Amino acid sequence: MSLIAALAICTAGTVSAETDNPMVGGAPMYAEKNIVENAVNSKDHTTLVAAVQAAGLVDTLKSDGPFTVFAPVNSAFEKLPDGTVDTLLKPENKDMLTKVLTAHVVAGDWSAAEIARQAKASSDGFYHFKAVSGDALSAQVKGDNVYIYDENGTASLVTIPDVNQSNGVIHVVNTVLVPK
Repeated sequence: MSLIAALAICTAGTVSAETDNPMVGGAPMYAEKNIVENAVNSKDHTTLVAAVQAAGLVDTLKSDGPFTVFAPVNSAFEKLPDGTVDTLLKPENKDMLTKVLTAHVVAGDWSAAEIARQAKASSDGFYHFKAVSGDALSAQVKGDNVYIYDENGTASLVTIPDVNQSNGVIHVVNTVLVPK
């Protein structure tokens, strides 16, 4: 789905009346709630929520922030090699899981429009920035779509942009960003 199509859906009636936020995973997203309070209600983010809990990042993502989170849907985790999620969720792999999850988080409140503007204004067509994990991320605009790239060059499409939270913003993505 293109960024413009996603924005059109948001304005065509699939928004929460209280917040003008899109519905995500069948649940309204409320701008007055924090990232965790909203994410736990999305049926499309149950794997992400379980991972955040296993990594001990709930309190961090409930804090003031602001944070920009590129939130992979369940099907994004299913694209990983067999056994990857189960391995990451084991207590002995908490550091690795934390690294993967924080590679999806950027300090600040970055709208999709600002990310796209930065990418279009750059000399190479990419906006280069750092995740909280310290890993390099890049954004590129292709047509009406915004893609986020990890250090391995894997592209993740922003499928639902600008889900505003009390402590930042979520952009729903279709692929897990994996640190090197």
